[in-house]
Amino acid sequence: MKVFFLRVSHMLTGLVLYALGIVITIKANIGYAPWEVFHVGLADTAGLSIGTASIIAGTAIVITVTALGEKFGLGTIASMVLTGVFIDIILLTGLIPAAENLPAGMMMLIAGLFTISIGSYFYMKSAFGVGPRDNLMVVLARRTGLPAGVCRSIAEVSVTLIGWLLGGMVGIGTIVSVIAIGSCIQITFRALKFDVTAIKHETLRDTYTSLRRH
Repeated sequence: MKVFFLRVSHMLTGLVLYALGIVITIKANIGYAPWEVFHVGLADTAGLSIGTASIIAGTAIVITVTALGEKFGLGTIASMVLTGVFIDIILLTGLIPAAENLPAGMMMLIAGLFTISIGSYFYMKSAFGVGPRDNLMVVLARRTGLPAGVCRSIAEVSVTLIGWLLGGMVGIGTIVSVIAIGSCIQITFRALKFDVTAIKHETLRDTYTSLRRH
């Protein structure tokens, strides 16, 4: 049971850091990352908070991928709900100021991407399942036969376009985010000696079965 609670603490730490990283990239004020373009556009159009828009998008994705036969875990549900909640809480504190110029914005953007990467490390280390958006990438890859990277790009270009049409900010930060996030994750995982391929994620049923045994 101690191991379970340690894994939960890793998951929650990861989600808080992930949300913090997202807020930092938003406050960089030079163009949002693809999914944030969509979330902010949806939030502005529907009169929602950014966190609520994130939760709605995540819920829709989980329903879709589940209908298509993809399994999910405790971490998927936690990511779907808590990331949005944490985003709203961090934004409400007002602790992260908006960048006032391009150099400051670029520094904040890179800092945000590395914070997201560290959050991903803790979150994935818990092995409770991947988040909704990663699940969507997997489903698209399985259904289309295209490489996962191509499917991720298709999804991100699509949500960026929709978000831009809804009023989300697209700028140099959007391009930098798409290009740099992979490198930031790779650098972070290498520094922490974390092999993502060695992690076997639990489904919700696996977690339930494990808890019953204890």
